[in-house]
Amino acid sequence: MTERQLNVAVIGAGPAGIYASDILSKSKLDVAIDLFERLPAPYGLVRYGVAPDHPRIKAIITALYNILKRGDIKLHGNVNIGTDVTLQELHQYYDAVIISTGADRDAPLEIPGVDLPECYGAADFVSWYDGHPDYPRTWPLKAKEIAVIGVGNVALDVARVLAKHPDDLHPTEIPANVEAGLRESPVTDVHIFGRRGPAQVKFTPMELRELGHVPDVDVVVYPEDFDYDDGSEAAIASSKMTKQVTEQLTNWVFQEPEDLTASRRIHIHMLQQPAEVLGSEHVEGIRMERTELQGDGSVRGTGEFIDYPVQAVYRAVGYASQPLEGAPFNENRHVIPNEAGRVQRDGKVVDGLYATGWIKRGPIGLIGSTKSDAQETIANLVEDAEAGILEATGPGTGADGLLPLLEKRGVRYTSWHGWELLEAYEMALGKAEGRERVKVVERETMTAVSRDEPHDGKLY
Repeated sequence: MTERQLNVAVIGAGPAGIYASDILSKSKLDVAIDLFERLPAPYGLVRYGVAPDHPRIKAIITALYNILKRGDIKLHGNVNIGTDVTLQELHQYYDAVIISTGADRDAPLEIPGVDLPECYGAADFVSWYDGHPDYPRTWPLKAKEIAVIGVGNVALDVARVLAKHPDDLHPTEIPANVEAGLRESPVTDVHIFGRRGPAQVKFTPMELRELGHVPDVDVVVYPEDFDYDDGSEAAIASSKMTKQVTEQLTNWVFQEPEDLTASRRIHIHMLQQPAEVLGSEHVEGIRMERTELQGDGSVRGTGEFIDYPVQAVYRAVGYASQPLEGAPFNENRHVIPNEAGRVQRDGKVVDGLYATGWIKRGPIGLIGSTKSDAQETIANLVEDAEAGILEATGPGTGADGLLPLLEKRGVRYTSWHGWELLEAYEMALGKAEGRERVKVVERETMTAVSRDEPHDGKLY
C-alpha cells in the first residue's frame, strides 16, 4: 500500500456519489476525495428527479447537505467528465475513480405508435418541471386527457403534477416558467395504467395517500380492475406496505359517485397493458389489453382490448443510465459491468475504477439500497488500496493537478462555497415571493452566481 495520501475522484454528486464519498471518508484510509458534478448544483435526482411538492425532499437534502458541509469532501461542479476532462485523464491524477452518474433517461417502451410527437418520457417531463438547466424551457401541454404508463412513484408524481392546479403548486420551489406552462394546460383527466394487479403496484403508501389530498382532484379506481390471486394474497400477508397500498386502492373503489365532484380526475387502472398508441400524425388514443393474474402474481394477456381517448402519453416504465465515455457499458442492462462495484471490461477487473448506485445495479431501490450499495463498493476499494493495487497512471496529485488543467481549458468549475452562494440566492428569490425558494433554471446564471461573477439575473 502506498505511503502517500490516496486521491479518489467520485463522478456524480447525487445520493450515490455523496454516500460513497462519506463512507470512504470514514474508512481507515488516508484519502483525499474530490466529488465531480456536471451541473453547478449537487444532489442529482433529489433536486432534479422528485416533484417539487414531494414532502421528503427536505429531509434527504438535509442529510446530503450535512455530509458535504463538513468540508472533507471537495465538491467541483459544472465539470463534465468525458468532455471537459476525459476519464483517462482523470485517472492520471487520481488513484481511484468511482462512477456514480445514476440513471436519468427513460427506459424504452416498445409498442406501435410510441414515436408519435405527443408521446413523452416521464424522466424528460420530470427534468422539465424540476428546472433542469439542460432541458427546454417550455413543454407542450395541450391534452385534455392523458395516459401515464407505469405504477411506480414517478408515475404518481407525473400524474399529480399534470392534474394539480398550479395555485396549489405555487408555494413550492416550482420554477416560474414551469408554473406558467402548467397554467395553460387544459387537462381534465389523467389515466394511470399498470399491467398487474393492486398487490403488485410499486406505489409507496405515503405517496399514494398524498394523491387523495390534492385539492379539486378526484382519484377514481374501478372494481373491474381489481383482482387477487394466491401470489397477491401472499404479498399482502408478507408486506405491511403492500397491505396499506391495497387498502387505499380499495377505499377508492368504494367511493360513491356523488362524492366525485372535482374538476380534474386521476384514474388508476390495473390489469391492463399497453398494446398500441392510436393515431396517424398525432396521439388520438391508447389501446390497452386486459390482463389476468396467473396465481403467482404474474399476468398474461387475455386478448380483450380497451381503447381510451387520450391526446398525450407519458411512459413511466423506469429509468436507464447513460454510458460514460471511456468506461465499459452494457447496452442491454444500461449499467456499467462490475463485480460488487469493481468495474470490469471484457470480464476482467479494471484496476482503480469502481461504480456505485443505479449505474452499478440498475434503477431499483431507494436511499437504503443506495447506502448499502456504496458500502459494498467502498469495502472493495479499501481492500484494493490495502493490497497496493491503486495507483494513478500519472502524477497522482488529485485536485492540485487537475484544477489548473480545467482552468487552462476555460472550464468554469464551481465549489461547495459556490453552491452555498447559489442556494442563498434562490432562498432570497423565494423570500421575495413568500416562498421558501425559487429555483434558478438558467445554467449561466447558476454558474455566475456560484462563482460570484456578474450576471443578468435571468432565471430561465
